[in-house]
Amino acid sequence: MTERPTLLLPIDLIQKGHFIQLDLSWMDHPFPKNAFRVSSDDQLRTLRMLGLKQIKVHPDKSDAGLPLHVPSAEPAPPVAAHAPGSAGTTADAGSAVRPNTAAVQKSERLAEQRRSQAQVDKRYGEATRAYRQVMEQVESKPAEAAQTSTAMVNALVHDMASGGDAAIRLMSEGAGDRLGLHAVNVMVVSLLLGRSLGLSSSELQDLGLAAFLHDLGKLNLQERMRHFDDRMNTHEVKAYQEHVSHSITLGKRMGLPVSALVAIAQHHEMVDGTGFPIRLRGERISTGGKVLALVNRYDNLCNPLRSGAAMTPHEALSLIFAQMKAKFDSNVLGAFIRMMGVYPPGSVVQLVNDRYAMVLSVNSSRALRPRVLVHDSSVPVHEALVVDLENEPQLGIRRSMKPDQLPKAAFEYLQPRQRVSVYYERAGDDSGVGELA
Repeated sequence: MTERPTLLLPIDLIQKGHFIQLDLSWMDHPFPKNAFRVSSDDQLRTLRMLGLKQIKVHPDKSDAGLPLHVPSAEPAPPVAAHAPGSAGTTADAGSAVRPNTAAVQKSERLAEQRRSQAQVDKRYGEATRAYRQVMEQVESKPAEAAQTSTAMVNALVHDMASGGDAAIRLMSEGAGDRLGLHAVNVMVVSLLLGRSLGLSSSELQDLGLAAFLHDLGKLNLQERMRHFDDRMNTHEVKAYQEHVSHSITLGKRMGLPVSALVAIAQHHEMVDGTGFPIRLRGERISTGGKVLALVNRYDNLCNPLRSGAAMTPHEALSLIFAQMKAKFDSNVLGAFIRMMGVYPPGSVVQLVNDRYAMVLSVNSSRALRPRVLVHDSSVPVHEALVVDLENEPQLGIRRSMKPDQLPKAAFEYLQPRQRVSVYYERAGDDSGVGELA
């Protein structure tokens, strides 16, 4: 039997039971599919908010009846322009021109999204530039280096405390000063983790200083000794490990607080006693040292010296949990996993509707529902909305993927980061982003 052709019905005639097809980009409507059977009053209300005059209906797939005569849905003739003082009124024009509500809302969300990104980019750039400045000052002007570091860290702690909820956000490739990327990554994640552990403001300030300055001692090492490599010989490993004592020496010259110096000294110690430099165990390691050891290891797994050995954030978190659990404090590790979510920023995923996406932002209060950038070939990437899965209950993540598992088109669209750099955004920075209704 030949299938009957589709009909274009005016939006007001659409009812429950109609099987409809939306000729819109997936990003321009909130439904999981473009073609579906209308089943609720909520769906009808949402359809009428899209600003469409008519919708395509499949008669043979519809449960509800269709009208014998479909009213004409031709666009209304344009309204003649009226000169000032003429009989035409604003109300007349408004009644004849129906704004595309969905397009207006999307434009507003894109503008808000870009504003939020610009704010985070600015703060991230300031932090990485501050690290470069400290590296240039620390040997000749240690007091000034301390002042630069303290002012920046204290400002971040105050901002996190006063800004309410905060999310961890993936930065774009090349954002910030490369010299400071690792230091800023570790500082931001350590501060957010410390906050989730209930550390006081003064404890967070000392933790932030330790995280920001933990690798200062590498300044005195040869370039090839600054990053651990499993191909190093015994002499090279010893030279690499000495960066801890060099960092402490520079920290003392800067007049850093004792608790910050202790955390720096312990940022490679492991609770099972396998760390260095003095193989501390368990409770002999400070809370700051435990936090710093975990966050430092995580960032080094995501951003190793050899890019070919890099893990995706999801892989790094999974490896730590599955194979390194004994090396880290269980309370700190549990808080870290809850904060980062199963799919940390930078993870490449496939959604339940088979689309590919990259996780851009994770809020600890809804860690399983991150914000993602979705591959949609019908929408230019610079116009793509970040989808907040918290606002899309019909969507979810099916699985994590390696970037090289993506189809070519999705890889080029999402552009997975070779280097995963993160910062934080306050709850108010992204209001409205990701709602697709």
